[in-house]
This record gives sequence, structure tokens and C-alpha cells, in this order.
Amino acid sequence: MAENSCELNGSGASICRRCAAVTTPGERGSTPGVVSKWVRLNVGGTCFLTTRQTLCRDPKSFLYRLCQADPDLDSDKDETGAYLIDRDPTYFGPVLNYLRHGKLVINKDLAEEGVLEEAEFYNITSLIKLVKDRIRERDSKTSQVPVKHVYRVLQCQEEELTQMVSTMSDGWKFEQVNW
Repeated sequence: MAENSCELNGSGASICRRCAAVTTPGERGSTPGVVSKWVRLNVGGTCFLTTRQTLCRDPKSFLYRLCQADPDLDSDKDETGAYLIDRDPTYFGPVLNYLRHGKLVINKDLAEEGVLEEAEFYNITSLIKLVKDRIRERDSKTSQVPVKHVYRVLQCQEEELTQMVSTMSDGWKFEQVNW
């Protein structure tokens, strides 16, 4: 049997070896022998359902290769036929949504570095660049915030205090000077 052809399994479902998508008889809109556009992923125990088109947005990505049934990419499946991927599902959500609509949305409770790690694992080049740019921008804003230092002089002579005040740069102020 050719590697790109479809076959019927024992339950009557059509399985395409090329993309490992499943079409069952009686599915709405399904035609016998036609590959489903839907693909199931089991990422760290959480199931995701998406389309082949979404997963194939970046031709250099792991997910694209997964849909092409790349012989160099050994991929196990769970009992439902979902591809097993041993990664954090929390960080996979933003990656999948980026592939769906091209925008990066990260919940406040997620670290951008975690999304970057997943983007690098899946080799989604445009997302890697986007997250790195976002991290760089965040870090540059953090470094521009002036740092407030508070120094306490516990004991000094009046002459020392006069000398200290005369050498201070602008922006310094005294609080609670006791003589």
C-alpha cells in the first residue's frame, strides 16, 4: 500500500497514513475515503483539537512535520488516536492560538520565557522572533525605570554633612535631618 493512501480500519474509520487524520463514516460533511481536516493532540495529558491547516502554518515546524507523517519523526498516539507530545499544555495553548490567528496572546500568569521555550521546541520561527522581541522590549522598559536608593547616615559631623550635600547629584533629597 502506498504511504500517502488511505485505508479503512476495523471500525470503518478512514485513516490517512500521510497525515494520521481520521474520518469516521457518518461524520457530518465527511465523504468516505476523504481525510478529516481535524487533528487531535495530547499535550502533557491535555487534549487539543485543531485543523491540519493550522498545524501546517510553518513548514519548518515540528507540527508541520507531524501532519506530514515524517518518517524521521517517531510519534506515538494515545488510545483516541491523538498524537502524544510530552510538553506543558499550559504553554502550548498560546502557541496553538498563535498558529490559529497569527496573534500572540499570553495570559498574565504565564511567563513569556515559557512560551519562548515551547516556540523553540516546536520550531515556529515567526513566533520565536515575536516572543524574543517582546521579552527584549519588556526588559528594556524594566531597565529604564529609575532605581530609588535610600541611604541613611547614622552619625556624622556638621562639616561632613556639608561636604556630602555639596557633592550630591541632582535628585537627592533629605528626609528627617536631626542635629
